[in-house]
Amino acid sequence: MPVSPSIDFARIARMALMHSDSLCRRWLPEGYQDGKEWIARNPRRTDRRPGSFKVNLSTGRWGDFATGDKGGDLIALAAFLFDLPQKDAALRIADMLGANPYDD
Repeated sequence: MPVSPSIDFARIARMALMHSDSLCRRWLPEGYQDGKEWIARNPRRTDRRPGSFKVNLSTGRWGDFATGDKGGDLIALAAFLFDLPQKDAALRIADMLGANPYDD
């Protein structure tokens, strides 16, 4: 039985990080950049104004300090925002960036 290729999560996360500003603008369009952070409202809850939901554009780490939701990279952010499994979030990001998502 053939072995299916493995998704290269680390490579996809690194590529996403190189496009962190444009991905945040696309995914969280009502937010704004403040230094190395993208500050936005959390679209998964009733959030009246930006402030507690932040994405570090240099590291990809993100969190909503009002709820405790957090993650370590932009794949986790996409999974959270769009209610996707990590695998599907990684595949979507790779597709958006025109990259092969699998180990070479």
